Amino acid sequence: MSTVTELIHSIPVDPLTGAISVPIYQTSTYVQEAPGVNKGYDYARSNNPTRETLENIIAQLEGGAQASAFGSGLAAIDAVVKLLQSGDEILAVDDIYGGAFRQFTHIYQKFGINVNYVDTTDVANVLDGITPQTKLIWLETPTNPTLKISDIAAIAKIAQQHNILLCVDNTFASPALQQPILLGADIVIHSATKYLGGHSDLIAGLVVCRTKELGEQIKFIQNACGAILSPFDSWLVIRGLETLHLRVQQHSANALELAEFLQAHPAVDKVYYPGLKTHLNHEIAARQQSAFGGIVTFTLKNDTEDAAKKVVCNTRLFKLAESLGGVKSLLCHPATMTHKSIPAEKRRAAGVQDSLIRLSVGLEQAADLKADIIQALDKLNKAVQEPRVFEYQ
Repeated sequence: MSTVTELIHSIPVDPLTGAISVPIYQTSTYVQEAPGVNKGYDYARSNNPTRETLENIIAQLEGGAQASAFGSGLAAIDAVVKLLQSGDEILAVDDIYGGAFRQFTHIYQKFGINVNYVDTTDVANVLDGITPQTKLIWLETPTNPTLKISDIAAIAKIAQQHNILLCVDNTFASPALQQPILLGADIVIHSATKYLGGHSDLIAGLVVCRTKELGEQIKFIQNACGAILSPFDSWLVIRGLETLHLRVQQHSANALELAEFLQAHPAVDKVYYPGLKTHLNHEIAARQQSAFGGIVTFTLKNDTEDAAKKVVCNTRLFKLAESLGGVKSLLCHPATMTHKSIPAEKRRAAGVQDSLIRLSVGLEQAADLKADIIQALDKLNKAVQEPRVFEYQ
């Protein structure tokens, strides 16, 4: 049975009513027959049938043993870091999501958990970066926003040899394109806000573990710390998963067409997209992904913040916003938006230049999206009206 068919039919029919849509159990507690005697549920922070259904589906999709759903992607990251203790060290990808960097640096560093950032696209850097204190290797692949690709299987072997946990942020690829646990990872996380939900209408995070033992540790943290996903948002993610494979295929097709177009545009300097044969890690991406995803980033020949802002403030179809992975196309300026919490020198060293623009390519017609980018780029060398004013969060 194909993966798509298996996904669709892994979403259960309600045994009580026959409802083909998973019911939303909007309850805070459950009546017990006697103290400690119940139907498997006692309090909704600990468990909820709607959330449990989502957790079972994503565990199956990722090839893991157990999953836990959280109120945001950062809450999911937080739960994984809580597996560590003071004195432990994380070896992390250098081109890391700004929110993860902020959490690692400003929250956990003061508790004695240190982070060593390396370019994980070179396996030798991972091997050289390991110390006796290293307890967790943290990958994003593709990374946000420069779309670096790390060899998950090769790094998993190193992690296993040194008894280190390997966690992969699979948000950009999604399980429709890549399954890190099957490549040797111990933990997979998602911002389900993005492709899994797919409609820009929820905030959610997921953690999937390769083993039941590790999954129970995350489940304990989920219950003890309480950053759970609500029943309604769990249902929204389930609804999004039903069309995940179809959406991601179209996102990927549109993104490849835009990336090839941007490569030839005279105002563009560099284009970052794993589907391009010019991408430094194209061969690894082709080996571990079934397609290349819906994110394209590029820099301008006029490598200034001002030039980038002119572009992102003058698109019509691409909406200026922080997120990604929805039906509608979005774009952002990482240096002043998603990655502004990273110091400028560290940000630039990781490849996030002042003119870098990130596109989340939606499901519109590719020709219309290209026309929108053309008219915005054309305004770089023309007098433009005062751009819209945005307050970045």
